[in-house]
Amino acid sequence: MARHLITSALPYINGIKHLGNMVGSMLPADVYSRYLRQRGHDVLYICATDEHGTPAELAAKEQGLPVADFCAQAHDAQKAVYDGFSLAFDHFGRSSSTENVEITQHFARKLHENGFIEERAIRQVYSPADGRFLPDRYVEGTCPHCGYDKARGDQCENCTRVLDPTDLIEPRSAISGSTDLEVRETKHLFLLQSKLQNEVAEWVSRHDGVWPHLASSIAHKWLTEGLHDRAITRDLDWGVPVPADTWPELASEGKVFYVWFDAPIEYLGSTKEWADQDPENRDWKSWWYDVDNDVRYTQFMAKDNVPFHTVMFPATELGIREPWKKVDFVKAFNWLTYYGGKFSTSQKRGVFTDQALEILPADYWRYFLIANAPESDDASFTWEHFTATVNKDLADTLGNFVNRVLSFSKKRFGEEVPAGGEPGEAETKLGEQIAELLAEYESHMESLQFRKAAAALRALWSAGNSYLEEKAPWLEIKTDKDAAALTLRTAMNLIHLYAVVSEPFIPTSSKAMREAFSLPDDTAAWVTPEEARSLTAVPVGTPFIVPPVLFAKLTDDDLELYKERFGGE
Repeated sequence: MARHLITSALPYINGIKHLGNMVGSMLPADVYSRYLRQRGHDVLYICATDEHGTPAELAAKEQGLPVADFCAQAHDAQKAVYDGFSLAFDHFGRSSSTENVEITQHFARKLHENGFIEERAIRQVYSPADGRFLPDRYVEGTCPHCGYDKARGDQCENCTRVLDPTDLIEPRSAISGSTDLEVRETKHLFLLQSKLQNEVAEWVSRHDGVWPHLASSIAHKWLTEGLHDRAITRDLDWGVPVPADTWPELASEGKVFYVWFDAPIEYLGSTKEWADQDPENRDWKSWWYDVDNDVRYTQFMAKDNVPFHTVMFPATELGIREPWKKVDFVKAFNWLTYYGGKFSTSQKRGVFTDQALEILPADYWRYFLIANAPESDDASFTWEHFTATVNKDLADTLGNFVNRVLSFSKKRFGEEVPAGGEPGEAETKLGEQIAELLAEYESHMESLQFRKAAAALRALWSAGNSYLEEKAPWLEIKTDKDAAALTLRTAMNLIHLYAVVSEPFIPTSSKAMREAFSLPDDTAAWVTPEEARSLTAVPVGTPFIVPPVLFAKLTDDDLELYKERFGGE
């Protein structure tokens, strides 16, 4: 089996993330990781909080905390939410770790040795009102390309163009709002991306037809516009320090590396954090350095992160001239909107992940978000769509099937799986249908087509309901008790099958379905086509219980309460 390295774009440390962040990177990565583990692959799923940059400094100042303390608390708060969503990271690290500092400084030194970093005097925006140089993202103004009036000095959120602060029309300080800005000279390190343009272009072209169109098109757009040399240091108090052994003057001035230089390196740093917890049994470099073809690396991210992962970080890796692992597959997502408008952390628009867990268990959200993942286009979250999906797919199709099968069997046959007669034509037909749908589900999961995978999973659930309606054990039992017992036994095996194959989407509910049956030797990781056709995983006589309701139906009153709390048309 191949080894699979999986990373999600790092969530920024400043604040709890909204549902758009969840579905754009971490949740699909978790679903894919869980699936691969079930299929027997060796999987390492790595993520971390992205902790450097001015926003962290300012948030810490607002709370009256040292920035290191603020980041430690915020990391723990985010991790608690991700635990609540059942995200099964192998390690969830921190970009402020000593491991990331060491690797980032090593990368910078090697780039310098190879002629891809140089020191330049530049003129930078300074705010007298704030008494500081303003990092790019804390200069705001109007984008010269699309006219968006809240563009940042590093990138326009609206059109995704990379910017310099001096590109902005009517720039202002994002800290104080002051428009009294000056341009002063200071020195910074520049990554000479222009010298790596051809190498990056050749590397990106090798993935044409492999990466999704969204990822490839954004990468090629950047390359067509040309790679520019970019400053990779900032005047901040918080960040990875410029190493004094290489740049003593800049180090004495307290320069730190730009967050977008060190953040992707944290994928390696977090892996080393994981390995350092058990150094005798874990080798982080076996995943990242001088690796052969048995490691397949998949990255998950929203489209605004694509340029940094498909062009900028690969340029860094290529310039180091060391055999570090580069991404094989970039799974990029469009945006999830809230009633057609953007989720916004700063404007508190939309549903945030901690709030979501206050309302309903994680599986409701996991299933809805993946079933409606913004893969080919932006997708809109509405409470009407959410409640309809929960009620139809989770409560009616899956939850009701489980409850009525187990409740009816317990009432008429007791608390053990009944025997009944031998499988007949209906069971043979069902087995073939289940095997076919399972193969379809597997195919979509292998190709990372999550909406299609959810549709195939839903079809698996629906097949059980169709079988139950066709056989109608509540009628069979009146004339042929063995026939009714066969139907229920077959349906119970379907429940077990659903428990196994639904686990990537709804792990908590899958566990409840699986634990409904007293099977001490139940070690099934997946379901083979033969097992799907025979539906005999739960033997006759197996004790079972009726679990609590898996999914409660949402009412019109619930809908109104949600809309009143969060807004919605």
